[in-house]
Amino acid sequence: MRRPSALVSSLVAALLLGGCGMDFTDPVEPEQAASEIAVTGAADEPPVLEYETPLVVTETTNSTVWPGAGRLLEDGDEVLLNMYAEDGSTGQILQDTYVASPRLMRMDPASLGPTLYQALKGERVGARVLVTEEDGEVPLALAVDVLPARADGEEIAPAEGLPSVSLDDGAPSIEIPADSAAPDDLEVQPLVRGHGRQVEPGDMVTVRYSGVQWSNGDEFDSNWTTGTVLTAMFGVGTVIDGWEQGLLEQPVGSRVLLVVPPSLAYAGTDSPLAEETLVFVIDILDSRSQVAYDTSSGDLSETEEG
Repeated sequence: MRRPSALVSSLVAALLLGGCGMDFTDPVEPEQAASEIAVTGAADEPPVLEYETPLVVTETTNSTVWPGAGRLLEDGDEVLLNMYAEDGSTGQILQDTYVASPRLMRMDPASLGPTLYQALKGERVGARVLVTEEDGEVPLALAVDVLPARADGEEIAPAEGLPSVSLDDGAPSIEIPADSAAPDDLEVQPLVRGHGRQVEPGDMVTVRYSGVQWSNGDEFDSNWTTGTVLTAMFGVGTVIDGWEQGLLEQPVGSRVLLVVPPSLAYAGTDSPLAEETLVFVIDILDSRSQVAYDTSSGDLSETEEG
């Protein structure tokens, strides 16, 4: 894979983390603002907010657009969020992670801010929630989709002779089989089969991954240790061929073991891994038909977000 640039923090994060001086001793119930905003768009599409401008927000509210069917969000959990926000006075977009990368955060007020933390409390992975609040003179309308922060689905027993994978606090650890020759061809072994949409060419795909060298088992890269996610476009050469081929048609929510020969990795380059067979464990967290471009240059923007 190519090393991406960091995603710049947004205005919306600053608003939500500020907390607006709210007292959340009692739960915030959805009030009139929620009913004034119609939220449309399918689960695998960015939300569309429909309301009359200027939106008048008299108090902070939150509501569930639809509930999730995945894991219950518990305090301290990692949470992966797609967020779309507008300035309700004008309809101007303030944040849209759907064209960049979802944000990996933690389920606590310090990470999310008290407003968003309260909105997500009691929700499950797969939920879409709507938040309205006013910060200063900005009436904020925010729709949030809760994505899986790790693989979640049906576990699949791996074939014999492949590297073994164990989990340490949720992060995968890979062990190469002793005295075994590296395979000549790409090996694709689902370890968990998710239930989301399948990865297709041209999708923006968000993953967490770890990679080791077959020759010595040393880890050379992992975004589990950095607490980030990688989002890249598939089908245009921004990731290695082993990923392009191995993750194609795998459903979101899956964990996939890839054994990638040099010819589908870094052969022919000046990389120190050019002659190495590489082993990856990859959790597919999101995949959508979106292209993210830097508006100033028109270049494809890959992002790593934490």
